[in-house]
Amino acid sequence: MEHDTVLRSGPAIDAAGIFLVLITVCVFVLPILIYFPPTTPSKTEALLQTHAKFGLDPSKSKLDSRSSPAPTGSRQGTLRSLWIYPIKSCKGIELTQSKVLPTGLEFDRLFTFAQQKSPFPVSLDASDEEKTRHQWEFVTQRQYPLLATIQVDLYLPDIVKSKGHSIKSSDAFIVVRFPWQETGPWGKLEWIAAKIVRGRSAQPEKEIILPVTFPPQAEISERGYTFEDVTIWKETVTALNLEKELPAELRLYLGVSNRLGLFHVDPARLREVHRCAPTAAQAGYQPITGFQDAYPLHLLNLSSVRDLDAKIDKDNILKSLDPRRFRANLIAVDGVDDYDEETWKTIRFKPGSSNVRRQTSTFHVSCRTVRCKLPNVDPDSGIRHPAEPDRSLRKFRDVDEGAKNKGCLGMQLTPLFDNAADSSPEDLESWVEVGMSIDVVDRGSHTYITQ
Repeated sequence: MEHDTVLRSGPAIDAAGIFLVLITVCVFVLPILIYFPPTTPSKTEALLQTHAKFGLDPSKSKLDSRSSPAPTGSRQGTLRSLWIYPIKSCKGIELTQSKVLPTGLEFDRLFTFAQQKSPFPVSLDASDEEKTRHQWEFVTQRQYPLLATIQVDLYLPDIVKSKGHSIKSSDAFIVVRFPWQETGPWGKLEWIAAKIVRGRSAQPEKEIILPVTFPPQAEISERGYTFEDVTIWKETVTALNLEKELPAELRLYLGVSNRLGLFHVDPARLREVHRCAPTAAQAGYQPITGFQDAYPLHLLNLSSVRDLDAKIDKDNILKSLDPRRFRANLIAVDGVDDYDEETWKTIRFKPGSSNVRRQTSTFHVSCRTVRCKLPNVDPDSGIRHPAEPDRSLRKFRDVDEGAKNKGCLGMQLTPLFDNAADSSPEDLESWVEVGMSIDVVDRGSHTYITQ
């Protein structure tokens, strides 16, 4: 009987021991994890001592295409949403207003990722130099859809906060974050700490901090940056490679097998824009751009997106056509008929009663936007749909004589400035703001000119 009693009491003792361990964890360990999480110090927390985060919080987004009003018949729309993409093909930042420069919206497409590719194939009689020659080519979500999940935050100096700190008031920074969890016990602790500090949906991340301002030569030499040629579609431009700032984990996360570089556009080596853009004589200055695909800005009409959305066969992967898939700068345009934007040649954004800046801005509507397969990528998950919306774009939006068998949606814009001929490009600027009305100055037809 004694033996039986001991056996029966054993589990009770074990359960009590487990309960005591749990109490110990709650009382002693959890507070330690909260105040001293097993993660590296956040660069974001340090920046917030002197800087303010730029852009709208996602919870306050102006972009909800489902709530967009139907066309009013006035044919005068309003600007609904503004976006910049400091790093090409990564997450964008929504704004309420933005400065317009000859290159497009301020801070847009300042950086691009690129992979180093070897020449292939090469002929048998190629020289050793030709066989070993490498070339940097830009990459987008078309090749690496997980770029859509790379978070990009922009921090601008806060004059009040920066008082008494050594950081110059003119310094602005980009913080890049991507999901990454180490293997083993340390990775498990990182996972727990992320949940405790940032909520149940959070996951461990790595951060990179980058200066927005193009660095001076002394800093370039000190940090070991290099000027190298990088190809954007069929154009090659010299830019500054900040590859040394990239952790090895980023290449593994994206699935890039080649060398991965990060290029900062050189303001002294911008790309000239020709083809459908106005000439230098027409615009008063030579149109230019940075790492945008071809033209300084991209405009999207929400009514046109809704029309295409209604024609797409939905499934579990694509339930609705999110306008963010098309990565436009100016996501307009409430109150405009479907595809009416394709008849615009010159437009002017005029301030409404609620706008802070009482300024107008004018744009040359240069051509349609010819779509590739990038919109197939979900902007939140980075999951690429095998067919849509590319299939429907080619079926329903093969509308441009210059881009046969390709789908078009949206328009490419070139900024126009008053007295441009009498000013240097550095002095040219205007402003756009959500809520501005859109005045169509001139209308006409468009024919895309290939690169």
